[in-house]
Amino acid sequence: MPNTENLHEYIIPQTMRAIVLPEPNEAINLANAELPVPDCADNELLVKVEYVGLNPVDGQFAKTGFCKWQYPHILGLDAVGVVVKANKGVFPNVGERVMWHANIGEQGALSEYTKVPNFAVSVVPSGLNPAIAATLPCAGMAALISLDKIGISEGDTIFIESGAGAVGQFAIQYAKQRGADVFTTASKRNHKLVKQLGADVVFDYSDKKLCEKIRRELGPQGFDAVIDTIGGECTQRNIELMRFCGRIACLNPLPCFDQDLMYHRAPNISVVSIGGAWLANSLCAQQRLSFMGNLLLEGVVSGDIKYPEVTPVDFSAESVSQALNKQLAGGFTGKQVVKVAK
Repeated sequence: MPNTENLHEYIIPQTMRAIVLPEPNEAINLANAELPVPDCADNELLVKVEYVGLNPVDGQFAKTGFCKWQYPHILGLDAVGVVVKANKGVFPNVGERVMWHANIGEQGALSEYTKVPNFAVSVVPSGLNPAIAATLPCAGMAALISLDKIGISEGDTIFIESGAGAVGQFAIQYAKQRGADVFTTASKRNHKLVKQLGADVVFDYSDKKLCEKIRRELGPQGFDAVIDTIGGECTQRNIELMRFCGRIACLNPLPCFDQDLMYHRAPNISVVSIGGAWLANSLCAQQRLSFMGNLLLEGVVSGDIKYPEVTPVDFSAESVSQALNKQLAGGFTGKQVVKVAK
């Protein structure tokens, strides 16, 4: 019988390549760096990073900085990699491929190695392309949390802003699974995509008569619920399109609301914050990230959930900077994924 304890042995170097933000800057100028491989605590896994999925939040905070960061800071929240070091009895063990959404208050995953608490990861099923798994955490979890917060059930009408975005793509599919009638916005070139994902009615987001056309299609009752992925003036507009005491999940900072609007609509407003699971130091919320990761992986493997189109990005400061700027410029469909491992 082979000694199973020695089937997976990895030579771990003392230093690693990483992509860092030297300091917040509007142009998102990043730098290549050589840093020590991190040390792990008892419940932490050391992971050799294979792929990192980029998100708008990475670019936003690269411009403004984040209150918990020290610089240089390693960016990257969504990642997939192989466990190369774990204490005895800690699951997942060495050799397992895992996916996770990282702690926004600590160093990110755009490095050859990183550490992550074992209870916050999901094991990637064998046979699933790890680059695909890297598209799932942030967008997929945001969609699931949003739908739970607004309590979507069969027969509800839901308006999902930016249906062709990664969050929108997942939200459309899971809302349809729950029996909702889905209305969404997208550019004309993406109408076919969101229809294929299950959207019942699609509007051109740039249409100057958008509200008028929505009311004509929906009728006078207003939406039961909204997933607001944009924020600002769009949040106020979306509340106007809701029924009295409707529910809205907001993924961006809230605007200063018109009090007359609040009085006439009395909306139930929920704020979606995946990073809050870490910042609030909530073990239960962090474990829930793992549960949602499992659900997303199962959906993709079964074919019930379609994942966003993958656009590969080189593991270099210049390429990642260009990718983040492209994402923030708007109009991007799919997910940009950095291949870290050689």
